[in-house]
Amino acid sequence: MSIKLRLIVMNFLQFAVWGAYLTSMGTYLASVGLGGHIGIFYAMQGIVSLFMPAILGIIADRWIPAQRLLGLSHLLAALFMAGAGYYSMTMGAQVEFPALFAFYSVRVAFYMPTLALSNSVAYTALDKAGLDTIKAFPPIRTFGTIGFICSMWLVDLMGFQANYMQFFTCAAWGVVLAIYACTLPECPVSRGGGEHKSLVEALGLKAFLLFKDRKMATFFIFSMLLGVSLQITNGFANPFITSFSAIPEYANTFGVQHANLLISLSQVSETCCILLIPFFLGRFGIKRVMLIAMIAWVLRFGLFGLGDPGNGVWMFVLSMLVYGVAFDFFNVSGSLFVDKETDLSIRSSAQGLFIIMTNGIGATVGTLSAQVVVNRFVDFNSTAPQVEGWSHAWFIFSFYALVVAVAFALVFKYKHTHN
Repeated sequence: MSIKLRLIVMNFLQFAVWGAYLTSMGTYLASVGLGGHIGIFYAMQGIVSLFMPAILGIIADRWIPAQRLLGLSHLLAALFMAGAGYYSMTMGAQVEFPALFAFYSVRVAFYMPTLALSNSVAYTALDKAGLDTIKAFPPIRTFGTIGFICSMWLVDLMGFQANYMQFFTCAAWGVVLAIYACTLPECPVSRGGGEHKSLVEALGLKAFLLFKDRKMATFFIFSMLLGVSLQITNGFANPFITSFSAIPEYANTFGVQHANLLISLSQVSETCCILLIPFFLGRFGIKRVMLIAMIAWVLRFGLFGLGDPGNGVWMFVLSMLVYGVAFDFFNVSGSLFVDKETDLSIRSSAQGLFIIMTNGIGATVGTLSAQVVVNRFVDFNSTAPQVEGWSHAWFIFSFYALVVAVAFALVFKYKHTHN
């Protein structure tokens, strides 16, 4: 098997693990009376992302080869996710927040660092094979998104999106990847001599010096403000769409019955929009591209508030399609901007800071704040339709994205030179 094919399998499994529950867990939590805690479950991913990738990165650099640590991390993550599934299965509708959250938290603490570890394994293997990582890796990474989508479809079509079986599905994918990681190419470690990154360096904290530069400080602050939007639909889109089942007119519509399939259009859009980034960045520059992303978030949330699974399902579909623009034009373009604008000596730390500000602080604050808003308008314990309350919540999220967009347009100063 060629090295590219081996890495394609690794990436497929890496994101299949995540896709098994990321967009559907909120619906399960709501079904067992934990709808009011959806936000903290999703926020936990951001919290552990602040420190666990750096810690495991140091371990991979110094003591345990990255491919072995990848397998070990997935095995431990799978065991704790299976524990969450077993607990949920035995408790039925009596699931309690502390126990389930404990299993889940330890699980994501081991899973989130594998996103970076899998990249390290891929880069090392491609370098060893004499391949250009810049050209060879993106097509390989695309299969990660395909794995995510396939896992979403599997959970949906098997009828798992509203029950604990999604946890067992996630665990099963994890065990397969843990075993498969044992077959991946060896990644070298530095056991002695040479320079080692300190935890401060690995966390990207040295890059906070960039805040002395007004342009970069403004960029990072707005990255955090926009990062607030990143995980909101992962946590709440599925519970929202399936809530229409309380209305007989919509109960048997495709969207309500197969919310995950509908939501998966977001990931399809994400895959396609990556290809548009070089053109848009070269033609319009980072400021306009970021503004396009912010307006896309306004539409993403606003269309949820306006649509329904019946005659208004086209608004849901359009919301899924603009997600690719909202996510990629912000995340990928932002990363490229950081790479271009920072000195080589601090570039890695700057990328770490970008992740901390967006997926760490921004996404954590966003999901917790979103939960407060949703709890204000939606009663998860009521059997009555909650569509109006959900709409209010989506409109608030949309208005927030609009305020950030207007502020960014006025405050961020950057002169683009056409390529």
